[in-house]
Amino acid sequence: MSTRPAAELAELRARIQHLETGDRRSSGVLPFGVAPLDAALPQGGLILGALHEVAGGGDGAVDGAAAALFAAGIAARLPGPVLWCVTRADLFAPALRQAGLDPGRLICLEAADETSLLSCFEEGLRHRGLAAVVAETARLSMTASRRLQLAAEASGVTGLAVRRWRRAAEAADFGQPTAAATRWRITPQPSSPLPAPGVGRPRWFVELLRCRSGGCADFSLEACDEKGRLSLPAELAHRSVAPAAGRRRTAA
Repeated sequence: MSTRPAAELAELRARIQHLETGDRRSSGVLPFGVAPLDAALPQGGLILGALHEVAGGGDGAVDGAAAALFAAGIAARLPGPVLWCVTRADLFAPALRQAGLDPGRLICLEAADETSLLSCFEEGLRHRGLAAVVAETARLSMTASRRLQLAAEASGVTGLAVRRWRRAAEAADFGQPTAAATRWRITPQPSSPLPAPGVGRPRWFVELLRCRSGGCADFSLEACDEKGRLSLPAELAHRSVAPAAGRRRTAA
């Protein structure tokens, strides 16, 4: 009897997913390699061929640094060139390399305004030769995000919308509904402690704010390494309660 509700829930999720995707084939998933994080995602990883939203928490809503590096880590683990669309020419290639994304794989496009950027974002997602398209955008309406999601589904190219605003007060727009498969917020935390004086590996507070067919959760993780991989902090990974490092919570 205890397994029946779980089986029924899995069947219901499958039916919902079929209604959402129709006969389109799945492009697979990209596991993060962090057990609690992958467990929070219905298919055990980030859905490929879909649109995902990422924003920075706190001051990161303006500079977008942690959000951009989170997106870079995802793109770094996908084979092929990456199109990165911006309206501000402040993309720092050495930082992307530290997050695993080789600048040699990068195609950087500077758009004149948000409208042009979203148009380039959509056009890039239609190009099957790309591994991913990243766009730093302030505005993302339901209509625009739906077009991006459909383009990603048709080509199998993964879209990463790095939400970035010129003023922190504008970040309230991040709560508006979109067609993105997942929505993330990345907030820097104090770096990992070292046994000697120095700067340790950066840490992020990673919030999964929305996940299609899934719930919400948050995690304290070490930032992307040179291969684009996240990891649990050592003091959590070596404890028997490591799975509790990510706390599930109900969507608002």
